[in-house]
Amino acid sequence: MSYSIGEFSKMIGLPVSTLRYYENEGLLKPDRDENNLRVYTDQDLKWVTFLLHLKGTGMSMAELKQYTIWRAEGDATMLERMELLEKRRRLLEKDIQALMHNLEVIENKIDFYEERLQGNKEDFSTQPEAEKEKSMK
Repeated sequence: MSYSIGEFSKMIGLPVSTLRYYENEGLLKPDRDENNLRVYTDQDLKWVTFLLHLKGTGMSMAELKQYTIWRAEGDATMLERMELLEKRRRLLEKDIQALMHNLEVIENKIDFYEERLQGNKEDFSTQPEAEKEKSMK
């Protein structure tokens, strides 16, 4: 199927201005009709969805552009694309570990408050925060 820029914008959840920006940056190359209007396809939908996933991982605009260039060059750049994705995966794994640690700290603090609210009157006011959390494990 084919879609106008307005239809595509609604489908993908991006403003028309963002689609034009992506086109100007070389991330997206929609076809044009006889009136020179942009025409988007289901393939464009899949590509932009993938780009949004990459962007959601924290990939920079420069990295998105490079990936797009390599994609256009075909199989000869498969290794480069894979290495870029592996780099992004390593960064995501580090972010996930940091988030998991932060979640653990918050969960420990919630446990602490729940115990206090249930009547555990042990006085933790003289303990440093880190020790309070450790003592609640």
